[in-house]
Amino acid sequence: MKAISFIIALTAVISCKAATPQLRFAWKEVDFTWDSPEQRETAIKDGVFVKANNLPLGLARWKNKVFVTVPRWKNGVASSLNYIDLDGAPDQALKPYPSLKDNLVADDAKELPSNSSIISVFRVFVDPCDRLWVMDSGLTDILGSANQVVGPSLVIFDLNTNQLLHRYYFKVSDMKEDSFFANIAVDANKDTCDDAFAYVPDLGAYGVVVYSLKQDDSWRVSHHYFHFEPLAGSYKVGGVEFHWTDGVFALALSEPRENGYRTMFFHAFSSTKEFCVSTELLRNYTHIDKNEAFHDFKLLGDRGERTQSSASFYDENTHVLFYTQVNRDGVGCWNSNKPYTPENNPLIFSDPEMYEFLNDLKVDNEGTLWFLSDKLPRFIYKSLDPNEVNFRIFSIKATDAIAGTACA
Repeated sequence: MKAISFIIALTAVISCKAATPQLRFAWKEVDFTWDSPEQRETAIKDGVFVKANNLPLGLARWKNKVFVTVPRWKNGVASSLNYIDLDGAPDQALKPYPSLKDNLVADDAKELPSNSSIISVFRVFVDPCDRLWVMDSGLTDILGSANQVVGPSLVIFDLNTNQLLHRYYFKVSDMKEDSFFANIAVDANKDTCDDAFAYVPDLGAYGVVVYSLKQDDSWRVSHHYFHFEPLAGSYKVGGVEFHWTDGVFALALSEPRENGYRTMFFHAFSSTKEFCVSTELLRNYTHIDKNEAFHDFKLLGDRGERTQSSASFYDENTHVLFYTQVNRDGVGCWNSNKPYTPENNPLIFSDPEMYEFLNDLKVDNEGTLWFLSDKLPRFIYKSLDPNEVNFRIFSIKATDAIAGTACA
């Protein structure tokens, strides 16, 4: 605990172009809140919990909760969907959501224990209606003996009651052979909560699945812009060189335009270009001419060399698109009122040690930018040192983050 507190104090002296983000949480290794010490010991003995194989990846904030996901990259992930207390200890244990029982599923499970069970989550989204949208891949031990416990599904919880509202399984027509669903963006209005839409990128088979809550139906959207760039698939992060072919991954939604629809900004993970399309097209894709619709997807521009990004989020208050910069160890931004050029896409803060692999970011309803860094490349291709801090969560007011930059 003392070491973590010392690290947090040091963030005040880190130099950056804008204000300094505050280090809110940091872990060497994560653990969970268990029903009893005996339960934890049994889980370790049986290989249900392998501490070194748990890596936080996604986050979202709602009131006094900060949700933290732990995908089942390897065996022994005790709980994939969790939260921490906003005012809790910097290295507090993760609290399984909605419960430990709903998350503690064996890696070799053959079916979903219950409708509220969670298998493996990468990203989540909190909507204006106090609902948590979860993209559950249904896949365990991804890098080992991969086991598809259940098909990919959207899981929706009521955050005020912590009760499951709905679970929707993707249709066969939504998926391809190489499909992999890890992210989610939700288009919802607090005045029309029942008419929400979810947009889920398929980074493996290069498409986007659209889900209508009102219709309880989904459909797949295809386009060339969802593919990765062959010349942007090489990375070097934390001393690890690797090559990824991840397609469309980061989605971000603007405020509603005059016609009531939003603009969806999107890009492939292995890409330096940004694109956009109206959600009007996505919502009505099954009823339109696909050839004519092809030209309604627009290229905004190129961020520049080594600007591959794992996540993005549009802040409606500042009209700024924030995005991670995994190959540059930092966070970038773009003001949507300006041309999309490298000059208008500044790196607002960067630190190779603190932000080794920025995996996710969100802006909450109070205008605070949250982002999570981990050491995913080392975790996948090498191993993590349990004696050093490996996972961090930072926060900063969005207006402070862009002050004095081209995004202001």
